[in-house]
Amino acid sequence: MSQVNRGRFVWYDLMTSDPEAATSFYTKLIGWGTSEWEGGPEPYTMWTNRETPIGGVMHLPEDAKAAGAPPHWLAYVAVADTESTAAQAKELGGSVLHGPQTIPTVGSFAILADPQGAVFAVFTPEEVPPGHEGPPQVGEFSWHELATTDHKAALDFYSALFGWEETEATDMGEMGIYQMYGRGGSPLGGMFNKPAEMPGPPCWLFYTMVDDVHTAVEQVKELGGQVLNGPMGVPGGDWIAQCMDPQGAAFAIHSAKKG
Repeated sequence: MSQVNRGRFVWYDLMTSDPEAATSFYTKLIGWGTSEWEGGPEPYTMWTNRETPIGGVMHLPEDAKAAGAPPHWLAYVAVADTESTAAQAKELGGSVLHGPQTIPTVGSFAILADPQGAVFAVFTPEEVPPGHEGPPQVGEFSWHELATTDHKAALDFYSALFGWEETEATDMGEMGIYQMYGRGGSPLGGMFNKPAEMPGPPCWLFYTMVDDVHTAVEQVKELGGQVLNGPMGVPGGDWIAQCMDPQGAAFAIHSAKKG
């Protein structure tokens, strides 16, 4: 794999209690299509954006449910070698939750947790990784946000693992510092220390680009989801909102400044 692909988010899986209902929700809200992949032992429905696969949806695994995991999104980051990356993550204080596992003709992956406990995955594809460089388009994931207990230590971990770079920081007052990060000059997302009133362990939240957040939040409610925060403007003129789907998986939406 070329260095240009190392550290790029390339795939997004939704682990849910009701894949059929979740598929109906997101196809109507985001406009994704679906495609069935027959290459594995279990049924797997892929999300497609303008016919390009970007992720998938599946039943929340029994071992994850037994560990108390709610429905959630899991993002995969491209790496040159899954096995060595998993070993490096352990050396850096993280843990390996699953794998490394090889999927014939597809590649290898592992599910990991960072030292603060946030779960993510790494993926070494057989061929060119999915996705592309450059600005995200409508229907693609545009921002990757980590709520954690120590954003400085977390960024050190991911920088060592993926080569991510510290970029701008925003002082949010009582909320503390919002530290942004990127790779190769392209922004990827932000990290912050979650406030005491924010429930749950450290976790990732993924933003999907929509045409208009204000319209989309009304659709979220009409389709049985919840709007947790927003819509709200962010520096630069974009709009965001944080939401929860009907099965309880958190997600977020993002629209670019008009004009």
